[in-house]
Amino acid sequence: MEHIERLSQKQKATKKKHSAADQKKQGEIAKQKWAIVSLSSIPLVMTLGNSMLIPVLPSMEKELSISSFQTSMIITVYSIVAIFLIPVAGYISDHIGRKKVIIPSLLIAGIGGLISGWAAWKLTDAYWLILVGRAFQGVGAAGAMPIVLPLVGDMFKSEDDVSSCLGLIETSNTFGKVLSPILGSFLAGFIWFLPFFSFPVFCAISVILMIFLVKCPKNEEEPIPFKQFFINVKKTFTEKGRWLYAIFFIGGILMLVLFGILFYLSETFEKEYGIKDLKKGFFLSLPLGALCLASFISGKIIKKNKVLMKWMTLISIILAAISIAALWFSIKLWYMLTMFLITGVGIGLSLPCLDALITEGIEKKERGTISSIYSSMRFIGVAAGPPLIAVLMKYASHWIFIVLSSLSVIAAVITMFAIKPKAEA
Repeated sequence: MEHIERLSQKQKATKKKHSAADQKKQGEIAKQKWAIVSLSSIPLVMTLGNSMLIPVLPSMEKELSISSFQTSMIITVYSIVAIFLIPVAGYISDHIGRKKVIIPSLLIAGIGGLISGWAAWKLTDAYWLILVGRAFQGVGAAGAMPIVLPLVGDMFKSEDDVSSCLGLIETSNTFGKVLSPILGSFLAGFIWFLPFFSFPVFCAISVILMIFLVKCPKNEEEPIPFKQFFINVKKTFTEKGRWLYAIFFIGGILMLVLFGILFYLSETFEKEYGIKDLKKGFFLSLPLGALCLASFISGKIIKKNKVLMKWMTLISIILAAISIAALWFSIKLWYMLTMFLITGVGIGLSLPCLDALITEGIEKKERGTISSIYSSMRFIGVAAGPPLIAVLMKYASHWIFIVLSSLSVIAAVITMFAIKPKAEA
């Protein structure tokens, strides 16, 4: 009888302990609620700065008297600059702190928007100065959006919390993509270059939120000298290079497919179907809305289960490849939108998984740099997508779907054989 009583007391104590742990975990999330909102504003703003221009590209082509390829470079130059500076920003953030990199970067990005807007407003031959402004925006983007991922990893100790917050960050990123075509079309309906001027306003809001609502955890350790840091990063790639290179490549391919699709739809809606302005923005937002919802659900489901992350990524990429390949048979408006909506679901499910695999699989000291290299690869995809599609559109449209679906299949094969996480105990 005494044994039973002792067992009962032990079970109650265990339940009480677990309950206290759960409350502590919930308290940590609640305590950081506004910080998470502030951090989520950064990918939202940076996505608006790029994707908001996509529905406006045909108008820019007419107003500036430039070719489709030159128009695509307005998107691409932003990404090309970011590609080279993201790893530098990641390294600096590992040493001086995330917040000290993010805030100046947001200010530089806002200045870039002002330069592009002023050039479009005041100059007759504005194209080249618009590109300069877009390059400044790329500099700002390099030091803002990619640094959010390692900062989330720094702020939370629990892998479940990290995965959940990364899901929210990725959802904010994709929500920006949903909002972008609608907002871009709406603003351009007044004046075609108004989206350039709106970007500094959004940057200013993010700066204010970062200053007052985000408190970075104190770094009690001395920064590692560059030589030792380089040795550590090299060691990380030696030990984990197989799956890291795989995730870098997959992230780049998914962004190439996504921005290639958006460029194709923007051109096709206006030139083939006569869909313009807000209606075009709404149509562009449909596959992006599916992507946003899928990212949110994925972030909630995966928690710290790396095996689940691998299989969800694989299945979702296969889903995207099949839906793109199905467009070989027809490009009627609603059929095309349905297939791209399914593609959006596929890409949306995989992105939080890739974010979490990177963030949770790397030591804190190298997290900023490794996450930044991953972000660079994603920007390579963003940069390559529009000009690739601009070139392919000169030929039969089925080549676009052959290339994009083939790239998706390659990404799926790499996911299958290169990412091999161990099951959680």
